[in-house]
Amino acid sequence: MVTKQFRGAPKEADLTRADSLAREIFSDVANKWALLIIEVLGERTLRFGELRNEVEGISHKMLTQNLRMMERNGLVERSVHPTVPPRVEYTLTEPGQALRATVDGMCGWTHQYLGHIEASRRRFDA
Repeated sequence: MVTKQFRGAPKEADLTRADSLAREIFSDVANKWALLIIEVLGERTLRFGELRNEVEGISHKMLTQNLRMMERNGLVERSVHPTVPPRVEYTLTEPGQALRATVDGMCGWTHQYLGHIEASRRRFDA
């Protein structure tokens, strides 16, 4: 598998620049709902309702907005099957799967340091 490299202007890839495309993309995907959707989709294809059931606490509106954003950024593929009612399924694309590796790392980090963070919060809040 060949990873495509960004060939645009260097300023577009600079996360420190407020006007960079990279920052816009980072802002899109670095939210709790997008990260949870990526983690839940994993290597499975799910329907909207299945996704909503898996991501506890997400509203219909938030799930819709995040799936549209992720589809726009090429992370999720939306498939509509011509049935009555229409069956719509979502799956991670290759870039979505690559991002999932990062999300998995973040989940692992959270599990590893959860006790430490809880203890720190108790000390801070005391």
